Amino acid sequence: MKLLNNALILAFGAALVVGCASTEPAKEPPKEEKPVAEVQPGPKPQPDPVVAKKADDTYSVVRGDHLWGISSKPMIYGNPYQWPLIYKANRDKIKDADLIHPGQVFTINRSASGAEIDAAVKHAKTRGAWQLGVVEESDKRYLGQ
Repeated sequence: MKLLNNALILAFGAALVVGCASTEPAKEPPKEEKPVAEVQPGPKPQPDPVVAKKADDTYSVVRGDHLWGISSKPMIYGNPYQWPLIYKANRDKIKDADLIHPGQVFTINRSASGAEIDAAVKHAKTRGAWQLGVVEESDKRYLGQ
């Protein structure tokens, strides 16, 4: 019986070894590496030039507009603090900088100097209190009146 047990154990062990050997994945033959040609970098592609749209030289006021908002529009100045430039360029159409009306057509000053822009921004930042229907003294000084 002992001999039979040993034979069974050997047979079982052999079957196990053979079974394990057969489940091992087959190895692929090594691939041949092809030489890669060196590629010299070409010139970097240049981005398309940005063509700025010509901005309008006038602006038609619509309901809800105010000089601060008009000035902040990218096609106007892109900076709300430059609203005094619009005010000054249209002093004959704007009685009170705080009160503009739909339908008014304002000239947009496209040739303001750096000093004029600086003066406009300074005025916008230091103007002080304001009231609808009243021309503030600081606005009069800015306009040179």
